[in-house]
Amino acid sequence: MRAAVAARAAQEQGKFWEYHDVLYAKGAPFDDASLVRHAQEAGLDVERFERKYRSGRYEAVVEEVFTQGQEAGIPGTPVFFINGEAIAGTQSVEVYAEAIERARDQSGG
Repeated sequence: MRAAVAARAAQEQGKFWEYHDVLYAKGAPFDDASLVRHAQEAGLDVERFERKYRSGRYEAVVEEVFTQGQEAGIPGTPVFFINGEAIAGTQSVEVYAEAIERARDQSGG
């Protein structure tokens, strides 16, 4: 949840994807100090980032989106759907290839 709030704060500076890439490259932990350090690595104005991140502005929307995802059966991020099959987490190319083959078999293609 903290990482999602931080990503929203990064978006305010037009750097959502830069921040996203750093988050996925670095991984956990997602404590406040790490999230601020990631903001610096992503090239954000750190003072502005911290102000927005700590403002409480994004908690409600992040919670709402999280709840919607849970209700839709999305187990976490990343998650991809292939023909309705959820593939969660970082997976090998083979896992995706197998899911695509199953989808082809089910569609008769």
